[in-house]
Amino acid sequence: MNILPSLAGQYAIVTGGARGIGLGICRRLEAAGARVAVWDRDLAPLAANFYAPAFARQVDVTSATDVEAAFAETAALGQVHILVNNAGRGMKYVSASFMTEPTPFWMIEPQTWRMVIDTNVNGPFLMARSAVPAMLKAGWGRIVNVSMNHETMRRRGFSPYGPSKAALESETIIWAQELAGTGVTVNALLPGGATLTGMIPDGVPDEVRSALLDPAIVLPPLLWLASSESDEVTGRRLVATRWRTDREAREAAEAAMEDAGWALH
Repeated sequence: MNILPSLAGQYAIVTGGARGIGLGICRRLEAAGARVAVWDRDLAPLAANFYAPAFARQVDVTSATDVEAAFAETAALGQVHILVNNAGRGMKYVSASFMTEPTPFWMIEPQTWRMVIDTNVNGPFLMARSAVPAMLKAGWGRIVNVSMNHETMRRRGFSPYGPSKAALESETIIWAQELAGTGVTVNALLPGGATLTGMIPDGVPDEVRSALLDPAIVLPPLLWLASSESDEVTGRRLVATRWRTDREAREAAEAAMEDAGWALH
């Protein structure tokens, strides 16, 4: 049985934290004792879900000016220990029927492509860029990038979402190398399959919807990655469907881990 760690005294920022996987992450981090700052482009879902975090701010993660201003505010509340880059734009912006009718890349509007890439690739960069200096000064920090299956990155009809997450994997492994030995780790976390979140549009066939994963599947590995128990783990990816709740947390993590990026041959 997993005995998951306490995060008492830790301060976490979760982007895209007002809904879906992000909201679940915020609540679980808070339940583990962390103070949580929810950053989202739309905070309205917080009230709808009866959730009042320690700090909430409307932030556009694609804007360097907005991110820097939000970090300046957050820094006044204390040292940020944990950054979860969860904010993302998915395939529903390309087509509401993307699950059943793939759209070829040449039919995608350039502004849609830019929006997804800007949020999923540039957003994590701007967030990490602002968070890391204080983490380095403190000698400890956690950056967790929410990723997806390699198979989905290669899936026909999944541009630009697939390419954006492939780039995020590259960011994860490169940043981990550059931060090696500093006490600041960078890892990727993924559910392990299509997940029932706001990225899934209405009208998806029942047989498809019934096969979707519960977003809560990511919470045990996320909590472990955010803790001091994962001090030696960086540049890895944890696949939540491979996490075993009937094992000790470290053993469960080892079974769920693999290198970020792709294997070299």
